[in-house]
Amino acid sequence: MTGTWLLRMARWLRHPPSPARVRLVLAVLGLCLALAAIERWIGWPDALSAGPLRPLPKAAP
Repeated sequence: MTGTWLLRMARWLRHPPSPARVRLVLAVLGLCLALAAIERWIGWPDALSAGPLRPLPKAAP
């Protein structure tokens, strides 16, 4: 742990984030966890997957 992180933690203790910011961070974290759970148990739709725009050229033998 570097001095920068110690200073950041001290600043957080002196000036904690507002309740609105805490709710925002928790909402974003919950959304990320929900998307990860959906992808894990249901799967990712093929329509939302990025595929190659054109086939890759074949290597010469």
